[in-house]
Amino acid sequence: MKKYFYLIKIQYLGYRFHGWQKQPNLKTLHLMVDRTFNYILEGKYFKTLTSGRTDAMVSAESAAFELFLKEPIADETAFLELFNYNLPQDIRALSIKEVDAEFNIIQHSKIKEYLYLFTYGEKCHPFCAPIMTTILDDLDIDIMKQGAKLFEGKNYLWSYCYKPTENGVYTRNILQCELVENDIYTANYFPEKTYLLRVKGKGFMRNQIRLMMGTLIDLGKGKLTLKDIEDSFVPDSKVKMDYIAPASGLILNSIEFE
Repeated sequence: MKKYFYLIKIQYLGYRFHGWQKQPNLKTLHLMVDRTFNYILEGKYFKTLTSGRTDAMVSAESAAFELFLKEPIADETAFLELFNYNLPQDIRALSIKEVDAEFNIIQHSKIKEYLYLFTYGEKCHPFCAPIMTTILDDLDIDIMKQGAKLFEGKNYLWSYCYKPTENGVYTRNILQCELVENDIYTANYFPEKTYLLRVKGKGFMRNQIRLMMGTLIDLGKGKLTLKDIEDSFVPDSKVKMDYIAPASGLILNSIEFE
């Protein structure tokens, strides 16, 4: 039987979800997406496969998954509207397009961009909590900017993988890593200044961005130096960076399929 394949881009606020992957007795994004499809497709066959799993409380401006069907979608615009109508308010489908059988959402070469939103030095309005991390200590933002640039290029990143194994691939190429003032997200309850860590690359390990952000926070507090970061890149180095920044500041900003 012929199958039909669709690439769907979605965005979501991850704060109340236990990540993407389905887990027993937990509310996850994959569960809500599949539950919605089961309703609007009235029990007909479907399967969904994501391009990558986000952790609990991580949000996305533009994530992607593939939808497999045994019947074609007659009107993609109407289908997208119906899907959105039935999704919970913290998940929104952005686009849908048909792809061929050769497309593999997991194996297909792609570039991901992550943002990490944070501020420091003051207790923030509670409404900030779902998307922004607050560091109450003072931070040296200038040295953190220098530290972020050290991650750019090809480096040995064993220190930035949660529970690394003996057979993992830890030499990774980061296309862009910069720490800048936030001019993307605004709200009248935000503090006067907020910041973004922007990281772009082809593949990331478990908790890599959060470990990188945690390292930069420790750098900004004076607990680490730039040399400590440089030393962690030495091939076969087993320097342990153990501060994983909170998940709620992390946002999957975009996925580009090459």
